[in-house]
Formats: sequence, C-alpha cells, structure tokens
Amino acid sequence: MIALRRVLCPVDFSNSSRRALDYASALAGWYGAQLSVLYIVPINGVMDVPAVRLDERERSLVLERLQMFAGAVPSTVPLDLQVDEAAEIHTAILSRAADTQTDLLVLGTHGRSGLRRLMLGSVTERVLRSTPCATLVVPPLATELLPTQPVRFQHIVCPTDFSTGSNAAVGCALSLAQQADAELLLLHVIEVPPEMREHPATSRIDVDAIRAAAEAEALRRLRELVPDAARKFCTVETAVAEGAADHAILTACAARNADLVVIGASHHGVLDRILFGSVAARVTRAAPCPVLIVPARSSVRARVTAPTLRAIGNPITAV
Repeated sequence: MIALRRVLCPVDFSNSSRRALDYASALAGWYGAQLSVLYIVPINGVMDVPAVRLDERERSLVLERLQMFAGAVPSTVPLDLQVDEAAEIHTAILSRAADTQTDLLVLGTHGRSGLRRLMLGSVTERVLRSTPCATLVVPPLATELLPTQPVRFQHIVCPTDFSTGSNAAVGCALSLAQQADAELLLLHVIEVPPEMREHPATSRIDVDAIRAAAEAEALRRLRELVPDAARKFCTVETAVAEGAADHAILTACAARNADLVVIGASHHGVLDRILFGSVAARVTRAAPCPVLIVPARSSVRARVTAPTLRAIGNPITAV
C-alpha cells in the first residue's frame, strides 16, 4: 500500500489547476494525507530596483480568493492554504515541496487564465527536472476531455524498462490498482532501430527469431514483477509492444481508455535528458489522462497488501 502523508498542489486559478486540485483532493482524502494548496505571486525586480511585494491587504485578498478556489475540497481532508511570492515559480514550488517533505506533488499544465506565467508547461517541466518526490501531472487533454467527471482509476498503464526507476513505478501502480480495484497493464516496449524495421531479414540474421526471443524474455520479466498477492485484489495484464516507446504507450492508453499512466524516472544529475525531451515528456504532453512520474528515490513506497482503505470497486471521487 502507498503511504501518502503530504500532498502539495500549486494552483493558478485556471481550469487546469482546478482539475489538478480535484485529483490532489481525492488522493489526499483516500490516503488520509494533509493537502497543501499553494498559490505563488510572481515578483520581478529590475536591475537595482527591488521587487514590489504584496502588502497585508493584498495578501488577504489573494488568500480569500484561494479559499474560494479550494472550497470544493471535502471537510474531511486536512487542508492548508499558502500564499507565496517568488521570482521563479518552479524554484518556489520545489522549495516548498522540500520544506514540507511532500510525498506527492500534483501539477496542472498550460493554465489558460490571465495569469499565464504561473503554471505554464515550462514551469511544470522545470519542476519535473528536479523534484525528488512523486509527481502527478494533469495534462491539457485530461482537463478538456473530462473537465468535471469524478476522479477514477479503473484502467492503469505502467510502462517499464526494468530499471530501478521503473521498478519503483511498478510498485506504485500495483498498489493503486489494488486500492481502486483497477485493471493494470504492465507494458514493455522493444524499440527496434529503423534500419531493422526497413530491412527485417538478411541471409545471416534471423530477425524474427530474435524478436520472438526478446518478447518472450520481456514477458517473463514482466510476470516476475507481479507478486501473487497482487493478483488477488486487481487484474494485471502483461504485454510487450514494438516500436517507438511513447507511441506504443499512448496507443495502449487509447486502446484501454486509460485514466492513469505511471512512469518511473531515475535521477542521475542529467534529468533534462532522462526525463524531459524523452519518453516521459512526450507521453505527458500527449496523454489523455494524468501521468504519475515516480523517481527511483521518491519517498512514496509501495508494498503489496490487501486493500485496507475504502471498499474496493468504488471510484476515488472528488466532491
């Protein structure tokens, strides 16, 4: 079971961040976690001229607006509202996440309000390059397709390359699938070089045999990732696809009407290349549902146990 104690959701009053708050509220309520809703006012100084900060009255008005924005959060969820000021929005989010020992960060992307500087895709990407905690990204398509629907996890897709980072993601995906009584697809993608796809056979290499052996080995490793106990509480399917990883993942999401993708990421000091500009980035930008990115060193840890929260089969619902 995943242990979530603190959930942080930065908002900018846009529809995107409102949908992100739905997910943050639902998950915090499900796991009995503290929910912090953060609004950051951008400040900009020019040369030797200091930045203009909010006075007491302005801060009070912003806090009042934040209270109204978070008014739909159920009273059963411990709620903390915060107003901050910063020149760099992503730095302030990361600092708050570190200071509060956040377990889960929930971000909406591409805010469409007049406050476009606060929660654009660039801010989300900068946060993802450095965050050490699990981060749920609610992409534009998720907001546009299901703007007011209850938060549900019924069909989860978790791609894995068998690395440490993706193994951490598999654990989280298994735990979420058990708690929500969801169908989980564990997917491994074999990325075949273009030249092999164009010229699949030669006199000396049996490409079909190589492909079949690689697929069989990947399926074996996928099955080994699923403890017997997990199969008692959720449906787990394993599959191997061939081609570009992001395309295969998105195709699987469309085929299964996925409402969550769980992807692992490794922090090695070159996260710009590993995460954004890579498979996780392309999937997040195009996904029709939220994407949970789990760093290998995330504080979120999962183990396979019988569901102990609410009765399985009920959706996670944001009021």
